[in-house]
Amino acid sequence: MARIGILTGGGDCPGLNAVIRAVVRKGCQVHGDVIIGFRNGWRGVMDGQVMELTPESARGILHRGGTILGTSRTNPFKVEGGVELVKENLAAYNIEGLIVVGGEGTLSCAAAMVLEGLNVIGVPKTIDNDLASTDYTFGFDTAVQIACDAIDRLHTTAESHNRVMVLEVMGRHAGWIGLYAGLAGGADVILVPEHPFDIAEVTQHIRNRHSAGHSFSIVVVAEGALPKEGTMDLPEYERDEFGRPRLGGISTLIAEDLQRRTGFDTRVTILGHVQRGGTPTAYDRVLATRYGVAASDLAAARHWGTMVSLRGNDIVTVPLDDAVAELKTVPQALYEVAQVFFG
Repeated sequence: MARIGILTGGGDCPGLNAVIRAVVRKGCQVHGDVIIGFRNGWRGVMDGQVMELTPESARGILHRGGTILGTSRTNPFKVEGGVELVKENLAAYNIEGLIVVGGEGTLSCAAAMVLEGLNVIGVPKTIDNDLASTDYTFGFDTAVQIACDAIDRLHTTAESHNRVMVLEVMGRHAGWIGLYAGLAGGADVILVPEHPFDIAEVTQHIRNRHSAGHSFSIVVVAEGALPKEGTMDLPEYERDEFGRPRLGGISTLIAEDLQRRTGFDTRVTILGHVQRGGTPTAYDRVLATRYGVAASDLAAARHWGTMVSLRGNDIVTVPLDDAVAELKTVPQALYEVAQVFFG
């Protein structure tokens, strides 16, 4: 029997509770482990905010969004004495190993903690689907479905009022949500971070549609979309503890420019945190559950310094440092598929 810790870090995400439930059920009922939850991500480990998790306390959370443990974007390596506090509290609570559920920032900390001598297992979580070494992360499917539903609804009002509708979705460095939702929803232009755009070309796409008799257009924009150098000015963004910009609002700049250039009535919808809230899809519940069970098995086998991953339809194990070495971005070939439907 071992005492295994678990934390959820970074932005909340549909499916986190499914991971927690799976870790608890497999760990307690099969491996005989005691599962200790740390509240509010890495901050909770530093502050010693703990709660014991049991099959009973994890009951009824499969369908719930968010995380019963809470989360934060705290980086122990940016806090004076933070790493030492993590080590001290894990030792104080007799934690043999820690399951870390998070995205790029949270798992980068986890990989660094392995170098500090801690026993860590990673579970990939991000609605952006931008973690290397795994085909999909849970939360992505839910975010795409929410964005696609929004596009479906915007189509009717755009057509009724002869408007250009600009929809902003999440995606800091990778445009997976924008691309998938745009393709599924029939967007007329999709702008993602991997492919800098020229606002003049976007304008021409929309003009071509109107010339062909289509009186409305749908433009999907990832929050991290970048204009080609010299074509549009962007504001300076604040940064979080991991040095990442707090993005949002580029759709407003694009809409203002489009209306000025075309004269077409242009409106903006920013989905924001709607994408990461609420009930996870069935796909995300199943994937998160499979990840949680696999993470519990890795802890029981003492396979520290690893991350669970989806390859095809199989759950596999990969080195944690490989998983955070680089971001997984939208490939050119897939973007070219979307470009077929532009304008």
